[in-house]
Amino acid sequence: MNWSDSGYLISKNRYNENSVIAEFFTLERGKISGIIFGGTSKKIKNYLQIGNKLHINYNSKNENRTGYFKIEILEACTPKYFDNNKKLSCISSAMNLIRILTAEAQANKNIYKLLENFFTILSYENWVQEYIFWELNLLSYLGYDLEIENLVKKNIVNDKIEYSALSSIEKKIVPNFLIDKNIKVFDNNTLLKGLKLVGDFLEKTVLKPNNLSAPINRVYFISTLK
Repeated sequence: MNWSDSGYLISKNRYNENSVIAEFFTLERGKISGIIFGGTSKKIKNYLQIGNKLHINYNSKNENRTGYFKIEILEACTPKYFDNNKKLSCISSAMNLIRILTAEAQANKNIYKLLENFFTILSYENWVQEYIFWELNLLSYLGYDLEIENLVKKNIVNDKIEYSALSSIEKKIVPNFLIDKNIKVFDNNTLLKGLKLVGDFLEKTVLKPNNLSAPINRVYFISTLK
């Protein structure tokens, strides 16, 4: 089986002294894993930064055996942020979410477009806020739509608009920017509340029912904002 495609590198692990096992999310085939021979060489490993976009040639003797990749760099997306720990950890978080939440060999062009848009988001002034919406879009494309607008109640508290969602356990305050998307937010405490709300939904709706652990990369990213 042979094919060519473009894809974003979402994970890599050393296979032996000279090779790595890599996972890509591709345009036509979704998440695909395979071996990159010589992947530890200086020339190739410089390309193998999580988040980079590559052209992939895939070869396998049959569908039941792990194939191997030959790669060429299309866009070095991640090295632009080597001096920005917050954005670098955000890249790691986003790619890891794609890896753990998507199924093998199931194409999803909406998610591929999300990956393309992700690196545009990082150039925005309010990039953390946009990343929160990015996570919500990812969950929606995977069939887990939070539908926040349908869950909240609008209140006026001290002459200010406040949104809250009631559950059987507690009342949760929902940051206004998740409802009124015209608001730009830069306050870390407000952004952290938004990330926590999405994280709670992710854990309750996706991770626990599928016996998945909390994504460590996401936890680390959130810690960089505190």
